[in-house]
Amino acid sequence: MNNQATERLQKAIAARGIASRRKAEEYIRSGRVRVNGKPVNELGVKVSAKDKIEIDGITIGQAESFVYILLYKPIKVMTTASDPQGRKTVYDFLGGVKTRVFSIGRLDYDTSGLLLLTNDGELAHRLMHPGFGIEKTYEALVSGDVSKESVQQLRRGILLEGKKTAPAKVRILGRDATTTKLEIAIHEGRNRQVRKMLDFIDHPCLKLTRIRYGNLNLKGLRPGGWRYLTSSEVEKLHAITYDQNHRW
Repeated sequence: MNNQATERLQKAIAARGIASRRKAEEYIRSGRVRVNGKPVNELGVKVSAKDKIEIDGITIGQAESFVYILLYKPIKVMTTASDPQGRKTVYDFLGGVKTRVFSIGRLDYDTSGLLLLTNDGELAHRLMHPGFGIEKTYEALVSGDVSKESVQQLRRGILLEGKKTAPAKVRILGRDATTTKLEIAIHEGRNRQVRKMLDFIDHPCLKLTRIRYGNLNLKGLRPGGWRYLTSSEVEKLHAITYDQNHRW
């Protein structure tokens, strides 16, 4: 094996978007990994970009320059790459990012908050797959005084477009004379789902912000600001979307 620009085998596997580092360690221990045709079942092995890595007899590609970005999307901004009406898009805020990235899901024009962008298609697919149940949490300012009964409706699930929503986690954060602030966590991703749920209970949404996505939050960012995810944050996303039935 090459000694230049080396890294631990489990880290190299994770860098290719195959699995989290912890799951890669399981692959190695269970004898599913070969390097340059030789079985490897110890965690101390280091590899370079020139080494051929196989999992279950399938060669995995070279490490790509995966980019993972967390953006605080402002309101009145499109999630699409371009807009025929000339409105701002999230890509207008990503100055300095040379790699082409795409959003993981969308936030509508009038919704602000946490948006992930990446060029890691495999991870993006898993994050958007409803089967993994990634929780997304919103703060919603709604019209009127929301009753306990209405909160319970959302918690139980309501019928939207002929299909019942999964139970939501809902709590009241505050009230004033004309509005109520709610925190709502869902793991589905239907179009404008939270707004439609609030319309259903007759409390139209006045302001909506996604404040958390899985293990990630907006701490330290203002609207329009962004940062790269840390390696530990990326590994956590891989870990929570690992499909036990997936074979590489």
